Amino acid sequence: MKKFLFTAVLLSAFVIESQAQKQYKIITTIESIVPGGLGRSRIIEGTSVVDAAQFTTQRTDGKDSKQGDIKRSDAKIDELNETKILNFYSMVGLNFQNIASNDAMITSILNTLSEQGWELFTVVSGVESDAGKEDGNGIFITRYIFRK
Repeated sequence: MKKFLFTAVLLSAFVIESQAQKQYKIITTIESIVPGGLGRSRIIEGTSVVDAAQFTTQRTDGKDSKQGDIKRSDAKIDELNETKILNFYSMVGLNFQNIASNDAMITSILNTLSEQGWELFTVVSGVESDAGKEDGNGIFITRYIFRK
């Protein structure tokens, strides 16, 4: 009887846990690849709660959109954490010390979130790279998606 009761308690705890809603959090790193340290590199974490439904409209005929009724300024949040990191390039090219410094900063944030119970769910990255002599611009962006 005790084994049956113990098994039932464990099973019910599993069912309750599996039905719990997950939370998600996104941390974004933007690392500049502008030569000479002129770019801005940051780790960004939005801290405001947003209801995307307030900014979502529905098209009924495929062409008519009510998005013009929604102001971009209303979609911007005011509360965020911004951590300064270093640019990939210095005056003479790639700066490996800057890259290692950024890795240490990102690792610190990942470890802190892990300690808070967040699980790294997936990582997505992209790049808009320097297109040559006449360009001189570019960013490397990475989104870390967490859940708990």
